[in-house]
Amino acid sequence: MSRPVGRVVAAALLPPLGVYLEEGAGRPFQIACGLTLLGFLPGAGYALWRLLRRPDHAFA
Repeated sequence: MSRPVGRVVAAALLPPLGVYLEEGAGRPFQIACGLTLLGFLPGAGYALWRLLRRPDHAFA
């Protein structure tokens, strides 16, 4: 299942926004904000990983 292109672009340009659009304002969003404050690349890497990883139910 592919993700909407807009969410991936948002995650690449504004990492917390991409995570927020995908998962809401939970713990992953807070982690993305913290990593983005530490540096853009860690935040963008985490956001893209959260959006592009395989869903947990795909392994069943």
